[in-house]
Amino acid sequence: MAPSAVSKQSKIQIPNSEVETPSALGFRMPAEWEPQAAVWLSWPHRLATWPRHFRPIPPKFAEIAARISRFEAVRINLARPLRKRVRALLNRAKADLARISFYEHPTDDTWCRDHGPIFVKEDRTGEVALTDWEFNSYGGKYLPSDRDNAIPPRIARALGLRRFARPMVLEGGSIDVNGSGLLLTTEACLLHPNRNPHLSRSQIEQELRDSLGVHTVHWLGEGIVGDDTDGHVDDLSRFFRADGIVTAVERNCRDANFTALQGNLERLRGLRTPTGGKFNLAELPMPHPVLCDGRRLPASYANFLVINGAVLMPAFRQPRRDAEAAAVLAGCFPGREIIPIDCVDLVLGLGTLHCISQQQPA
Repeated sequence: MAPSAVSKQSKIQIPNSEVETPSALGFRMPAEWEPQAAVWLSWPHRLATWPRHFRPIPPKFAEIAARISRFEAVRINLARPLRKRVRALLNRAKADLARISFYEHPTDDTWCRDHGPIFVKEDRTGEVALTDWEFNSYGGKYLPSDRDNAIPPRIARALGLRRFARPMVLEGGSIDVNGSGLLLTTEACLLHPNRNPHLSRSQIEQELRDSLGVHTVHWLGEGIVGDDTDGHVDDLSRFFRADGIVTAVERNCRDANFTALQGNLERLRGLRTPTGGKFNLAELPMPHPVLCDGRRLPASYANFLVINGAVLMPAFRQPRRDAEAAAVLAGCFPGREIIPIDCVDLVLGLGTLHCISQQQPA
């Protein structure tokens, strides 16, 4: 049974900024490749997210956390009863436990990219704050979501950060920024009537400008088959530098994703940078279809996570295609180690590395 909606006023009360927008105060959302203080995860516990396939998921999270801990801090939202088991799994995965912190923040599900805060930074002072958006579990698909919706204020209180409550439904996986004023998103998701039916396209754009320090919103079209988020951009196209975008392409014209991805590629080719030039576009292959019980899953190499000194890339037990994708990302992120992580089990929950994580800027 779905609970009643959780309002911003009913969340944990901490210092808040609701009159002046983050952008007006000089805050911006940094690009993912900028220095990070930590990566946040929300520990998996909901068996229904991976029906009949949950057993390998906690060890996979431990593996991912261990990989990240080689490079930076990992901060984990979890319910207290899970702590002992999680610590044992992290030990087994050889995580650097000195770099891992637990926060007693129970969640409904594990998709921290979407229910977690979107961090912003004021460059002049170095202050890091967070934006706190409404989370309605992808248009009410997986209710309840009241504990997920409470994660941003809990993190703000735990870290003593300024929190900006924003009056719009938004998931972190639905946007990508270059840190220099540009934002990528999709019409399929942000204009879907199950998110903000009371807002027009221009009103949504203005809220993104007010909240994230961007000046231009670039719109793509449709998402990939199997994506229950209605077309998150982090399965499609991502900035890899201020004027560079890596975008998923499907070469097989008979594949169900061909038309949507070709349409997005054409849109990207038509975009211009603020100086009037074309974007440097890197084409990232799609994996061969990954299926479960005959259902196409949203497997995409674009769901990578950039961390300090490395890029974690989802791999799908397709040696040639995995290697090809890794080579593309190595060209996009020179000087960073490209680390493929087997995500065949993880994608059974309809998301992979970027979906489960949220970076906190330094």
